[in-house]
Amino acid sequence: MNTLVVGGSGFIGKRLVDGLLEVGHDVRIFDKLLSEKHPKLTTLGDVRNEKALAEACRGANVIYNLAAEHADDVEPVSLYSDVNVGGAHNVVAAASANGIKRIVFTSSVAIYGLNRGEPDENMDSQPFNEYGRTKDEAEKIFLEWAKKDKRHSLVIVRPSVVFGEDNRGNVYNLMAQIASGKFVMIGDGLNRKSMGYVGNIAAFLVTQADTDAGTFVYNFADKPDLSANEIVQIVKDEMNINHNIPSMPYTIGLLGGYAFDVMAKITGKKFPISSIRIKKFCAETTVKTDNLLNSGFTAPYALEEGLRNMIKREFK
Repeated sequence: MNTLVVGGSGFIGKRLVDGLLEVGHDVRIFDKLLSEKHPKLTTLGDVRNEKALAEACRGANVIYNLAAEHADDVEPVSLYSDVNVGGAHNVVAAASANGIKRIVFTSSVAIYGLNRGEPDENMDSQPFNEYGRTKDEAEKIFLEWAKKDKRHSLVIVRPSVVFGEDNRGNVYNLMAQIASGKFVMIGDGLNRKSMGYVGNIAAFLVTQADTDAGTFVYNFADKPDLSANEIVQIVKDEMNINHNIPSMPYTIGLLGGYAFDVMAKITGKKFPISSIRIKKFCAETTVKTDNLLNSGFTAPYALEEGLRNMIKREFK
């Protein structure tokens, strides 16, 4: 199968490309960055460039769209809309121009918002930031494309927090703070987090390349969910850290986050602590994964195994 992975040089993308190649796909990458592992498969380009994207899609049977602005502190803020929403428009246009009937889109559980219980795929969206809002808008664009032709196949995967080797996101920042001895637990740590190991989500995405016509939506997380305290304890155990972690009330921690926001704005520097990151860390962010379980997919790694794999690679 001829497969185009838009955003294939990124964290999840490179693992996905490896998996697709292993099962015999003819893979091409479209990304603004050259893939370090697969440079010969890469066409350099920006998802905001409709013409270049349409050209890269020629001959493809399926498009994976992983390209996104996803960090908490993207500047200018308009990039979220330009890349996430504009990119979705361009992927749909490229698919239509080339007669491509299959699209797999990585959205996000951020569309649900924070502290919503345990959302399933039918819950309404209440995004709390621009990332979640623009992912929600992108979903609507793909859903509209899917409705236009009964032969279209659309898979929307909504990952929870994805972590793993070679990632420098929020989970890495948490581990780094614990390793440095500077971590302070904000709140009581009882809030649970849905998380997904990169090796597992990449494996699931590989299975979605040749789905039947129709629309399929999946929350993605590795169960069981862990509390913030449990995550911290796993990290401590793997790093052989024995001292107690200090804690502070949520309100005080959030005020500290706002102080870092102000410093970031004044200095132009990016700090590992911000009000958004504190809100996200302290929130109960869990999702139901019944659709994923009913799909027959079996994750190759346990959640705790994924966390320990990351620590061994990044901190030992």
